[in-house]
Amino acid sequence: QVQLVESGGGLVQAGGSLRLSCAASGRTFSIYDMGWFRLPPGKEREFVAAISYSGSRTYYTDSVKGVFTISRDNAKNTVYLQMNSLKPEDTAVYYCAASTRTLYSGSYYPRGYDYWGQGTQVTVSS
Repeated sequence: QVQLVESGGGLVQAGGSLRLSCAASGRTFSIYDMGWFRLPPGKEREFVAAISYSGSRTYYTDSVKGVFTISRDNAKNTVYLQMNSLKPEDTAVYYCAASTRTLYSGSYYPRGYDYWGQGTQVTVSS
């Protein structure tokens, strides 16, 4: 089993930045791709970003390209999401996810991930 714990969420004004972290523990050797999803209030869960094990491939939803950056430190078993120029519509619970496979285009879909964190709230005020 793998446990994922997110941190770094909070309240920020529009235009501000936050950095989310997701620390993995347990059978971390089984983790390949990792991703971030979010659940906005009153909406369905949506893909935000994903990264391959080596970091050579990254994927982003269109609305965050150029302002969010996903990265990982495998030595620390941690994946990050740097969020800049935040907007009120970025308000959501953000979830970290880990896959035991290399997903490629499957990175965009929740079904590709085997483990999920408990989520961290990000609130962007206008």
